[in-house]
Amino acid sequence: MLLNILRDALNGNNAIEVFLQGAPGYASHQEHAAPCVVFSKQARAGMLPHIGRTCGAFHFTDHIPQPMAKRALPADRRDSVIDVLRIRFEKNMPRHKSINWTDVQSRLEASKERLWSLHEMEQSGGEPDVVGFDPKTREFIFFDCSAESPAGRRSLCYDREALQTRKENKPANNAMDVAAAMGIEILTEEQYRELQTLGAFDLKTSSWVRTPPAIRRLGGALFCDRRYDTVFLYHNGAESYYAARGFRGMLKV
Repeated sequence: MLLNILRDALNGNNAIEVFLQGAPGYASHQEHAAPCVVFSKQARAGMLPHIGRTCGAFHFTDHIPQPMAKRALPADRRDSVIDVLRIRFEKNMPRHKSINWTDVQSRLEASKERLWSLHEMEQSGGEPDVVGFDPKTREFIFFDCSAESPAGRRSLCYDREALQTRKENKPANNAMDVAAAMGIEILTEEQYRELQTLGAFDLKTSSWVRTPPAIRRLGGALFCDRRYDTVFLYHNGAESYYAARGFRGMLKV
């Protein structure tokens, strides 16, 4: 019913689409607990100024998630990514002392979509590696293990709300949406500190970490770095962005 009303209101501007979180054909889109309505640029210009960003049980967005069917690499690229991951795994055994690569590879070969996500992590400079195993879900845990915050994911504000709130000099994107598009999650503070027990990371850069809702509602966002052989947690306005700040991701396979 609501969809029909919206279509009528848009007067044939078409390019309107509704998707459900976790629905077949679309990757999971974590920040939306409700159905989302995606408008074309033309439709948004005429409609959204009057209705805001939410309407009842629907959330209005200009971010279209990538269909899962496209989240797969050609066979030769899959082999290449797995080989890069294997070499890194073997060079950094202290990160995963009790884990066997053969088990990891079997899981990767059976998880085309997640291998695509690892490829995205790799392409953006994250250097993902296995850092643990979740006994509850029976999944291997990958973190971005690049020495500095991934170079291809810097100069991003924290989330979409922050991007929309910023009036001028907007960054190209925001960390939460980039992570969602890659099919990964931004590290929590706890996970970031866990990563830092495996080496010394972010000695010259910093990385956004997942921010508690209570802080985010007040306009803030959290980030971490390592200085003076100590891991620090800081706060900033969520709209801020810096060339030396990116984000690190986590993926379970």
